[in-house]
Amino acid sequence: MTDLRNYISQIKKNNELKTVKTKVSTKFEIAGITAKLDGLDAVLFENIKESNFRLVANLVGTRKRFAQAVGGSEDNIHKKIISAIKTNKQPKIISSGKFMENKSKNLFSMPIVTHFEKESGPFITSSIAYAKNPETGKQNSSFHRLMPIDKTHFSIRMVEGRHLHRCFIDAKEHGEDLKIALTIGVHPAISIAGAYQAEWGTDEIGIANSLLNGKLTLTKLPLTGLKVPSAAEIVMEGKILCNKTHPEWMVEMLQTYDHKRSQPVFELENLYFRNNPIFHDVLSGFSEHRLLMGMPIESKLNGILKKDHPQIQQVSMTNGGCNWLHAVVQIKKKNKSDPKKIIEKTFDSHRSLKQVTIVDEDIDPNNAESVEYAMATRFQADKDLIILKNVRGSSLDPSSDQQKLKTAKMGIDATRPLLKRIEGFELAKIPKIDKIKLEKYFN
Repeated sequence: MTDLRNYISQIKKNNELKTVKTKVSTKFEIAGITAKLDGLDAVLFENIKESNFRLVANLVGTRKRFAQAVGGSEDNIHKKIISAIKTNKQPKIISSGKFMENKSKNLFSMPIVTHFEKESGPFITSSIAYAKNPETGKQNSSFHRLMPIDKTHFSIRMVEGRHLHRCFIDAKEHGEDLKIALTIGVHPAISIAGAYQAEWGTDEIGIANSLLNGKLTLTKLPLTGLKVPSAAEIVMEGKILCNKTHPEWMVEMLQTYDHKRSQPVFELENLYFRNNPIFHDVLSGFSEHRLLMGMPIESKLNGILKKDHPQIQQVSMTNGGCNWLHAVVQIKKKNKSDPKKIIEKTFDSHRSLKQVTIVDEDIDPNNAESVEYAMATRFQADKDLIILKNVRGSSLDPSSDQQKLKTAKMGIDATRPLLKRIEGFELAKIPKIDKIKLEKYFN
């Protein structure tokens, strides 16, 4: 099955879903409960004060649930995603979608959550936008957050230069509004594909279909003609106005406040939703947000870097770096020059990276203590540190020059020197320690 309800049933069977039947508010309470559960269970709210919709959060808040969403295991997440990117199977089109069971023109029927005290308002944080590429005619799908202005208008956050923004600018230059569709509440594989930054002209929905073994279907919308997942919980169609903006500011991946921006305005034409619909909320700056955005990039880095450098064992976007700004690369070092070459290639492959650390194959790149141990025992700052000054960085980093998007970057070679005796760096082991059960010795 390719819908959100099927995925919720799967994680419920695995005892990774908590259900809240107590009446809760969209104003900070849902966000607070989700934050308390961060990194643990998904949560389904069945009784919401401001709406008749249900709400689910923290769907892919762990690598285990993320792996389940792409039909794999924690060990082969990247293999599954890389394979789906390569195959990119376009879904079948069917005439009617489940979301057409109900229709409205009031966006406030949804349980739009107010998350943080200083944000400019409540935000829809899980919406995927669908628009037609003006050059190829193909669709593009991508994540965008929405802030309600009134019953039929949102501000829509777009990153300059990304696909939806390019489509919008093309329409604006022709004096036209941009027709788009939006979905909320889809199978996480669709969200993961939407978070991936594919090449211009590539339709990410084909990646989602590949992750779902070719079983995804789309339905054409009557007003815009755009095609959206047939089993989506909530679908909106309308247009981004070419001549109107609205101020907003929000919490980003780093769990810090972004600066105030004027963003384009989406005008709602139709709101469709399933019977007893489930709204999906992503808590900004917490584990689900970071994994949704960071894991597709981690997969991309593993694919690109391993192809050019076969000595690479694994690339990890670290939790401490918000799964976006820091990477650890595990290698089987063969030449002295390997770490420097790999550091340079890693920065080139994901320009938002601020720090890259290279470690040996005996160091776990997903364990911060293990990586720090490598730095403590294998790194010399005067020889093994690379600093890049005044280079392109992430707009999310509050310490950078955010107007010019310039930052400094650091590469760390925390690998064993090849010319020193290997025993001096070998982690000592106790034979058969795994077979020792302490309960046998203590009463």
